[in-house]
Amino acid sequence: MTLLQAPFSVISGLIGLFTSIWLESTDYKATCQAIAASVSSASNVHYSGSSQYHKTIDNWAITNTEFSACSFEPANAQDIGIALKILDQYQTPFAVKGGGHSANPGFSSTTGVQISMTSFSEVVYDESAQTATIGMGMVWGDVYSALAKHGVVVVGGKDTNVGVGGVVLGGGYSCLSNEYGLALDNVVSFELVMPNGTVANITNSSNPDLFYGLRGGFNNFGIATTVTLKTFPQSQVWGGLAMYAKFEWNAVNNAIANFVSNVNDSKACLYNTFDYVVGAPVMATLVFYNAPTPPHGMFDEFLRIPSVRDIKTRSYSNLLSLLLPIQHLRFAWFWVPLAEFTVPILEMIGEQTLSYGSKVWDLSGAFVSYDIIPLLPSIYSHSQTPSAFPSARDSGQGHSFIEVLYGWTNPNHDDAIFQLGAESVADMNQFIAESGQNFSSALLYPNCVPPDTPLEAIYGDALGKLKSIKDNVDPNNVMGLSGGWKF
Repeated sequence: MTLLQAPFSVISGLIGLFTSIWLESTDYKATCQAIAASVSSASNVHYSGSSQYHKTIDNWAITNTEFSACSFEPANAQDIGIALKILDQYQTPFAVKGGGHSANPGFSSTTGVQISMTSFSEVVYDESAQTATIGMGMVWGDVYSALAKHGVVVVGGKDTNVGVGGVVLGGGYSCLSNEYGLALDNVVSFELVMPNGTVANITNSSNPDLFYGLRGGFNNFGIATTVTLKTFPQSQVWGGLAMYAKFEWNAVNNAIANFVSNVNDSKACLYNTFDYVVGAPVMATLVFYNAPTPPHGMFDEFLRIPSVRDIKTRSYSNLLSLLLPIQHLRFAWFWVPLAEFTVPILEMIGEQTLSYGSKVWDLSGAFVSYDIIPLLPSIYSHSQTPSAFPSARDSGQGHSFIEVLYGWTNPNHDDAIFQLGAESVADMNQFIAESGQNFSSALLYPNCVPPDTPLEAIYGDALGKLKSIKDNVDPNNVMGLSGGWKF
């Protein structure tokens, strides 16, 4: 994610790569035909050449984009169940795509059958229960817009273009998390198509093991079609974006460190990016207060620093729309946990941005972002119901984060850029530890780490329990035919 937007060219040389992938995928046509012949007329199977096919296989990241043998666009949970039985019978690889915002290869793409959740695009608000049931094919911007008509909000993604599924099944850090916790902390229930094709409503009371596993365990246990989330009253908010020149970075670093040290109001949030774009460094800061006006003086130190800014009272969805997306590059995420952003740590992050931004740029780099996400120590106290992630909610987990995103164009540079990311993460972890904050055992956020991350680094001691739940629910390992973090 970025607070900036810049024009990027369509990556050259991919046509030949995609053509070879397409040729490899033709062996799975029999599976596609079996699905098309078995599901209801409301669902559709699309093949290469149709506009809907290309729409349904399109992903945010080129690193997670493949030509599938077909795309299956189910209209209901029952047809997904039929498809899962056929995929098991034919042993055909598949992928499930909601918003398609993963960077990791094969996490929501495949050369087999692409399952697109596009039709699951409804928001149903229940005023009496104070919940919203949301289709897993939606992106958060559409969810927020639908709920704004009722004056309510849910805890979801901070990027309006990110899909619902990856956030509620993986974690979900938000501008509202200081008040209400992670997105998955606010799940009431899931509709789940089990690996054997049956459809179930999963709650903490009906199936506590599955409810635990789904909240952080992604698609290991079946395909979730809807999620029901708690809603909260939502007024207009105050906030916006300020962009700072390089010579103002020291002043902004001091403002961030002072904010982190002195502000413990759960309605306040700050999100800052050190970016390296078009070979130049830029800093942008999003300030947020969950009310029409903030307490007097809370953000004055930021407002006194010269900047180009758009900060005012506005709707919540309008605020998040300032986080402009980039897409269709090769992408890699990295994640560093810590407790507090001090001035030396912020200066170190700026130096990392400049140093590694230049190195990535020399390797067909198009975009580098080092984002700081300071949250309150109470972030993990909003739910007493255990979840697969984070399975540890003590002080050793850290409550603030550095989120790193590299974007580049040349697939021949993949290994070198992943290596650069690993080196930068090691540098930052060492600096933070030497500063007195050692979070070497903290669990890593599964939505923002590279594909070679060990499962133990994400799930810790919970991994054994998750594997046991997976074995009980999916003895034939049907979900093992799909990509992602696999137990």
